[in-house]
Amino acid sequence: MPLPKLPTRPAAILDLANIDASRQSHAAQVVDLQPTLENFDEPVLLVEADVPVSRPHVAPITLPARPPAGKRSARGTPPAPVTGAAKSSTARSAKRGGGKPSPDGTRKLFVLDTNVLLHDPSSLFRFEEHDIFLPMMTLEELDHQKKGMSEVARNARQVSRTLDALVGDHRLFEDGLALSSLGNKDANGKLYFQTSAIASMLPSDLPMGKADNQILGVVRALHERHPTREVVLVSKDINMRLKAFALGMAAEDYFNDQVLEDSDLLYSGVLQLPESFWNKHGKGVESWQQSGTTFYRITGPLCTQFMVNQFVYFEGSMPLYAQVREVNGKSAILATLRDYTHGKNNVWGVTARNREQNFAMNLLMNPECDFVSLLGQAGTGKTLMTLAAGLAQVLETKRYTEIIMTRVTVPVGEDIGFLPGTEEEKMLPWMGALEDNLDVLNMGDTESGATGSGHGNDWGRAATMDLIRSRIKVKSLNFMRGRTFLNKYLIIDEAQNLTPKQMKTLITRAGPGTKVICLGNIAQIDTPYLTEGSSGLTFVVDRFKGWPHAGTVTLQRGERSRLADYAGEVL
Repeated sequence: MPLPKLPTRPAAILDLANIDASRQSHAAQVVDLQPTLENFDEPVLLVEADVPVSRPHVAPITLPARPPAGKRSARGTPPAPVTGAAKSSTARSAKRGGGKPSPDGTRKLFVLDTNVLLHDPSSLFRFEEHDIFLPMMTLEELDHQKKGMSEVARNARQVSRTLDALVGDHRLFEDGLALSSLGNKDANGKLYFQTSAIASMLPSDLPMGKADNQILGVVRALHERHPTREVVLVSKDINMRLKAFALGMAAEDYFNDQVLEDSDLLYSGVLQLPESFWNKHGKGVESWQQSGTTFYRITGPLCTQFMVNQFVYFEGSMPLYAQVREVNGKSAILATLRDYTHGKNNVWGVTARNREQNFAMNLLMNPECDFVSLLGQAGTGKTLMTLAAGLAQVLETKRYTEIIMTRVTVPVGEDIGFLPGTEEEKMLPWMGALEDNLDVLNMGDTESGATGSGHGNDWGRAATMDLIRSRIKVKSLNFMRGRTFLNKYLIIDEAQNLTPKQMKTLITRAGPGTKVICLGNIAQIDTPYLTEGSSGLTFVVDRFKGWPHAGTVTLQRGERSRLADYAGEVL
């Protein structure tokens, strides 16, 4: 029987002359290049990727001389991934090295773990000028995750469609696929697939049958074959990154989804003016009145730091509490606020108890403000003020037709399982905050700080509660896709547990005349895989700052009870 034809491309061949034709089905088998290979009784064919390998020759095995490096292509060996954990071309990526090339000027090679693609389907285009390498095991795990209606399954299908569009009519992947071919101009690198088996030495106690360990083996092999390139594993799996560190390989988290690296830098919507404010900005001040509001036009260096709808205050000999309405270079227009701390300006019996609550009330009662985000620790009055403003504008001024309240159903502890009843009945256990605040708003006891509608008897309170409940709808987040809300007062409670994609889905439901209010505390995130920097609440606060029809306030003081305030500080 004639021998099989010799390979046409360079490869390391072990005793090719003795290979039987029955061994052809095993031609792609990878052999670990350890000294123990000399104990093999049968000849073995070793097929490797066409890339230069820098590891030393294994002495116990007699191999033909490797072809010169110049004749080997970069097939199967993508460029090193960006060390900013895929951070796009913003200033944030540069801080972690994501926007800078390697010290030697070559492109970095990023090896993507499956969880990165499942977390962000667009992550392929977030590595700027650097290259991406997808191991075969990553594609295999994508295939396992593509079935179902979950967010992970949808992301897996989206990644598969993107890869299919990138491949197009290409059938040879040696030179890589241009990531910019689909119109993503920021992605100037190339995408490489693992096109052949890759041999790599890992500790014997790491079972190679596990997917994570196979990907680590690919990273090790790429390190050995590209000694001058920076090869980085990008993974959302902490344990996998730890194993990579233990094996001496570079690994990083995926940072592109994080709006901020430090939650302390989150836009608060409030700015305290310095003591020298009037000295530097008090000259040439213009003032006028319109519709009961006093406006000031000031000029000075601090105006360049102002954001539209930001609240500024100065407490001193000439106190000032105002909202920025317009910014034009070193000139800005400030508008005075309505004092909701005074009883005559109460909203559904509720008055503001501190400076930030007064700022929040001005946003909630402003018909020109379509989007409001209120942040703060537990007990700062976010839900109570929002409901009071909603009831006043639905039942008194008739500005909105009804209140819609929703939240993500993420349990703090163990899940109690499925709940019986209709959509609204299933959501009621998650809306304990709604019931608690409605009880406060409908109380007739003036000592509670909220006189409600003024009905002091039980019959009056019961009738008022029925009217209130008829105008408040509790909806599930799962059924929001495709809906349009007209003239609604939409409250998104516990918004810190939403992903940026879920937040976008909710806010884009708003039709004409609808106001959207996001409430949350980024220090109380219960959703797995979300952090303070990647939360949907952080995302919208950062994206909406400076828009003329949006505002945000971070509440500082707790007003629930002295016990709750002290617990929030010391626990």
